Amino acid sequence: MTRYASITGTGSYLPEAIITNQDLERMVDTSDEWIVSRTGIRERHMVAPGEATSDLAARAAERALARSGVPRDQVDMLIMATATADRFFPSTACIVQDKIGLTCPAFDINAACTGFIYALHTATSMIESGRAETVLVIGAEALTRRVDFTDRSTCILFGDGAGAVVLQASGEPGVFSIVLGADGSGSDLLTVVAGGSAVPLTEDGLHAGLQYLRMAGNEIYKFAVRAIPKVTLEALEQSGHTVEDLAWLIPHQANKRITDTVEERLGMDESRVYNDISMTGNTSAASIPLALDELYSRGKLQPGDLIALVGFGAGLTWGAATLRWSMAVPNEEVS
Repeated sequence: MTRYASITGTGSYLPEAIITNQDLERMVDTSDEWIVSRTGIRERHMVAPGEATSDLAARAAERALARSGVPRDQVDMLIMATATADRFFPSTACIVQDKIGLTCPAFDINAACTGFIYALHTATSMIESGRAETVLVIGAEALTRRVDFTDRSTCILFGDGAGAVVLQASGEPGVFSIVLGADGSGSDLLTVVAGGSAVPLTEDGLHAGLQYLRMAGNEIYKFAVRAIPKVTLEALEQSGHTVEDLAWLIPHQANKRITDTVEERLGMDESRVYNDISMTGNTSAASIPLALDELYSRGKLQPGDLIALVGFGAGLTWGAATLRWSMAVPNEEVS
């Protein structure tokens, strides 16, 4: 019998603190109208003092596990997608594993905003090969810890949050196809310069702001509107489907203008393209599982729906997955 990986639980968590566009107006030279017209973002969530990426991830993971009903001792692997790890090492996945009471192997993947798709690919491969029955996949970020709130080009974009899914082996189709890509020649277009082995963080580097995220916005936009339609079509072709078969396209929530352009190039109506960026901002590896959980929790996903998940980000990286939804509409929210 063919083995498939199927999503049996979703969960998400957003920090309580919210930064509105009006808050940013008091920090930098910007306006609510300017931010909304160029990004579609109205507010974003921010980790509290003492709160870390692992805390967000643990909350999302707890909810996904509760929804799936999987006992903790049956989780074979924890894969964590993040670009904002708690520490240089150990992996944030190991910290989360301890916080939620698992005993399985755990490791991180860093593909920035495409991280969740990369982690989904790894988890699916493990299940399809028979090396795992149940894998917990988390995307979580505390990006506001890497944002310079005097830089109006980046501080308006990013927020914090976490999303998680439980993947289990199934005899029925779940994940159909996953296509990944990378082009390291664009590594300087979206990066944190200092803090690694190439450029250790020094006092001079701190004063220069090298610990903060830097982005070539126009170049990232041009890359995204090329990469997203292309990889989405490739994933659909590999699965034997077309754009017309999709119930939902769930893209990385980076910028509403990017999403609008992708809709046009794929010939999709916005009613089939999920977008929650107005309330979350860009949460990098967390954005796709966050949007997926919100879509499911609102009762907008039906068993049998074909959906596509697509991401792009620093690396440069990109990826898309197609899958058949199997979870029944929720009767109540998971606390």
